[in-house]
Amino acid sequence: MLPGKTYTPEEILHIVLRRKWLILVPFIVAAISTAIVANRLPKRYRSETVILVVPQRVPESYVRSTVTARIEDRLSSLREQILSRSRLERVIQDFNLYAELQAKVAMEDLVEAMRRDIEVKVERGDAFRVSYISVAPRTAQQVTERLASLFIDENLRDRAVQAQGTSQFLDAQLEEARRRLLEHEQLLENYKRQYAGQLPDQVQGNLQAIQSAQLQLQAVNDASNRDRDRRLVLERQIADLQVASDPMMVTPASDSAAPVSTGQQLDAAQARLQALETRYTPQHPDVVAQRRAIRELEVKLKAESSQTPSTAPAPRVSTAEALRQNRLRDLHADIRNIDAQLLRRQEQERQLQGEIASYQGKVNAVPTREAELTSLTRDYATLQSAYTTLLSKRGDSQIAVNLERNQIGEQFKVLDPARVPERPYSPDVRKIELMGAALGLMLGVGLVGLLEYRDTTFKTEAEVTQLLKLPVLALVPMMASERELGTRRRRQRLVALAVVVLIVSTTTALALWKLQIL
Repeated sequence: MLPGKTYTPEEILHIVLRRKWLILVPFIVAAISTAIVANRLPKRYRSETVILVVPQRVPESYVRSTVTARIEDRLSSLREQILSRSRLERVIQDFNLYAELQAKVAMEDLVEAMRRDIEVKVERGDAFRVSYISVAPRTAQQVTERLASLFIDENLRDRAVQAQGTSQFLDAQLEEARRRLLEHEQLLENYKRQYAGQLPDQVQGNLQAIQSAQLQLQAVNDASNRDRDRRLVLERQIADLQVASDPMMVTPASDSAAPVSTGQQLDAAQARLQALETRYTPQHPDVVAQRRAIRELEVKLKAESSQTPSTAPAPRVSTAEALRQNRLRDLHADIRNIDAQLLRRQEQERQLQGEIASYQGKVNAVPTREAELTSLTRDYATLQSAYTTLLSKRGDSQIAVNLERNQIGEQFKVLDPARVPERPYSPDVRKIELMGAALGLMLGVGLVGLLEYRDTTFKTEAEVTQLLKLPVLALVPMMASERELGTRRRRQRLVALAVVVLIVSTTTALALWKLQIL
């Protein structure tokens, strides 16, 4: 290349025309060679199918599915299951895939190669595409169909298993909730049994029982007062009878008189003393005299008891005295009855007071029991609510299991079935041929550029004037002999012939190779 020389478009065109063979030959050779290589590369065919996600046919307002994951997440999980080694090994063995590599590489490498040939891609959110690449069109279509069926079957199985697992989980939780609820019910029952009568809902009953017991106690007190008043009346009657006639006056025995013993006289004297003590003080003369008479009767009774029955005289009393004595005995018997009745009423009064105290204690314990029962009831209500919720969810889960079992839930449906590919997916022959032709053209242009860079000769008058700054005195034209011209023409013909032969032979070989393939 001449220093300081610049190339105009005309000069570049002149160089191209002058060195056209250096550009054409590499271009043609590279294009033909690339075409041959591209056509000799192994063909790989791709078959694909589109699977549509069909929603469940029962409205979710009636039956809510237990599988709520997005299709992208579920598809990722399904893809890992389908592309597992066990599944792909079975597919490789069923279709005898990679037969030329089975004897050379391990099964793990074959499985990994098959994973690279499989593509799963989500389309529009409610569909996904499954494709497989193979060297045989029919094999690609069959494997794609198998993969699609695996996705459909695995989806049904996973949904059924997930629904069943959810149902089993809810069954376990429901059983646990039932156990805890029964335990709390037993605890609540034991608490109510332990503190029966002290519960808030029994306050009204306790108050009524207290009121009733108080009424009964008042009635008992009134009855006791009446008995005491009647006893006082009887005591006055006894005192009057004892004052009206002296029980010590005894007459000779007669047929109509009834004998009065010393013991009876002693009893009458004691009864009179009791009557006097109720009316007078212990120092009253009548009380003192009556005590003295009782002591005399006691001494007499002891003396009579020491005598034999035959020697003891049988005193006799008058009929009036006998009636009085009988009346006194009846009055004493009434007093004894009244005393016994008073004792019973006192015992009844103590019982009623005990009942009132017991009921009052229960009423007083109500605030404490109410706080404890509120805590127990709140926990019980929480457990019951949780149990009711789980029971409802378990019912929904059972319906969802039946939904999946009857295959009326969300399903995968083949929208576009796999077909036998008519054209190879790879290699892209046209793209390779274009790349080869471009490479040959770049090689020719680069070769021309290299030769021009190394060429230091002057080609035109302007180059001499521009670079050497010298005037041109004369131009000597190129003069060649007939021999040189003939040699040049023969060389050009040979080159053209060689190029034509190369193109024809390459085209013929390529055509024959394609015919052999077909």
